[in-house]
Amino acid sequence: MATQAPFSTETVIAGPLREPRQMLADQEYGGHLSIHDDEMAEKLGFAAGPIEGPTHYSQFVPLLFDLWGERFLERGCISFHYQNVCTEGDRVRAFVARPTGDADTCLRLWAEKSDGTPVLTGTATMGPDYAASELDERMARLRPPERLLILEDLEVGMRGQGQETVTMGFDQHMGALYPFTLNQKLKVITEPTPWYTQEEGDRSPWERPIIPWEMVSVLAEYKHETTRFPVKGPAVGLFADQEIKLVKGPLFVGHPYLLEREIVALSESRRTESYWVRTRILDGETSELVAEMLLNHATMKDSYAGYQ
Repeated sequence: MATQAPFSTETVIAGPLREPRQMLADQEYGGHLSIHDDEMAEKLGFAAGPIEGPTHYSQFVPLLFDLWGERFLERGCISFHYQNVCTEGDRVRAFVARPTGDADTCLRLWAEKSDGTPVLTGTATMGPDYAASELDERMARLRPPERLLILEDLEVGMRGQGQETVTMGFDQHMGALYPFTLNQKLKVITEPTPWYTQEEGDRSPWERPIIPWEMVSVLAEYKHETTRFPVKGPAVGLFADQEIKLVKGPLFVGHPYLLEREIVALSESRRTESYWVRTRILDGETSELVAEMLLNHATMKDSYAGYQ
């Protein structure tokens, strides 16, 4: 006879320690190197060029797949607040709080370095009725910035210049923002699977190769520079918060998609000015919404000449 669980203690699924690889040392935007360049990072007070934040998505996918199965790859949402950067050689472990009772619609997750330093905190939710996510709650607490300088020409509701058509092939270079190919990423991805590969992707439940969760970020940011939001520069930015939501996933290698971008919030901290962009990913053949990405682009005040 089934009995009610006698304990309310939170238990945790922990993944293995991994060493994510840095692949953005040669990234350029706005005509200059990014924070992922060691010299630029050191000028801004970091020990070295940080690993790109979306890399950490991969470590959570096997844990959440274990809990929710294939439906997580079709309608899952992972929402992150980045806390501390990782550099090449850091060992990182992902954690997911197990669901308790009926509370399986929103799971707490986080990542730590091997010495216990927090890397990120967030939530995982499942559609179609997505519970409030980490970024839903953070955006609800945002206060209007008092005064912006780097972003003073931006407005909430500002949109990109129409739809952008994008694809991701195995050997396709994804522009100056992402100077590597999908095949190059797959050689170092922390959690490989045949479902991602050119050789065995047809073994996936969808009978075609799927785009890894962390590379959905690359797809959504592809051609970002053509959007031309009027951000002053040169200035260096980083990802402070990020959410990837699959509405009708997964996304497929070589399939056409349409991107629509909109600024949904502006904010400020002691060190940064931020613009939050929601990117809608539509199927390029049917125009159905298949995924969304919410990204907080945090621009470092100290990187803009004469800011003080």
